[in-house]
Amino acid sequence: MTLYYVGIDGGGTSCRARIRDEKGNCIGEAKSGSANILLGIDVAMTSIVDAITQAAKQGGLDESHFGRMHVGLALAGAEQKSAWQAFMALNHPFASLVLNTDAYGACVGAHNGDEGAIMIAGTGSCGIYLAQGEQHVVGGREFPISDQGGGAVMGLRLIQQVLLAADDIVEKTPLAEHVLNHFNQDIDQIVEWSKGALPRDYGQFSPAIFEHAYQGDSLGISMLKQTAADVEMFLIALNRKGATRICLMGSIAQRIKAWLSPPVQSWIVEPQFDAIEGALMFAGKPEHNLY
Repeated sequence: MTLYYVGIDGGGTSCRARIRDEKGNCIGEAKSGSANILLGIDVAMTSIVDAITQAAKQGGLDESHFGRMHVGLALAGAEQKSAWQAFMALNHPFASLVLNTDAYGACVGAHNGDEGAIMIAGTGSCGIYLAQGEQHVVGGREFPISDQGGGAVMGLRLIQQVLLAADDIVEKTPLAEHVLNHFNQDIDQIVEWSKGALPRDYGQFSPAIFEHAYQGDSLGISMLKQTAADVEMFLIALNRKGATRICLMGSIAQRIKAWLSPPVQSWIVEPQFDAIEGALMFAGKPEHNLY
């Protein structure tokens, strides 16, 4: 019977699945909801099964084929040992699960299994350098205490500045007005929203920051300068560990390159494959489990 290999790239915003057969042919690809295991292991597993189910249907497969699928999981939150253990203890219908971080999957894919580093900055952020069989990680300890350079921290800082602008402490730029209009000019609404806001909720404002910055908005420019400084901080840390080939990955990282200093830009290379392919590379290989 044919075996199948599944790559999963799961973060706080979405979960992407890609299925290949033993010959490497792509069976299907699909996307579902959040798969950050720190936001709930059951939620993550549901998203994973949903994405695989959708991808399987594209190739004429269904749940009866799950027992022949080896799944490689590159998931946000997997760096926390207790969360990793809790997730791996869940019942599942697949032939095997191998779980490592989303950063690990992205790095394996970016350098096609060879040595190299990546800096991810999407909703969250993390840097990882793979060399001589070892992982060297910088940052990536989740919002709000870490993840500098990511969209969630960027959005949080923006909200803080918008509140200062509403109090006439700093200039109320068009970007600040954009955010205030989003909340119907109601500060209480912002405060209430913040009580339950998730990283992706803060991250939703990052496109507006880029858009207004390119229009000369002073608040937007200061936001991007700070984000670039954060990303550069991690890139320098990776270089100190030995990385000279670093891929920028994620919606923020790819757009922030122009804001980095020229010496740092010289380390940047293009990724060969994505995180889903990285996860596919270690599917069925338990030695790639983080714990």
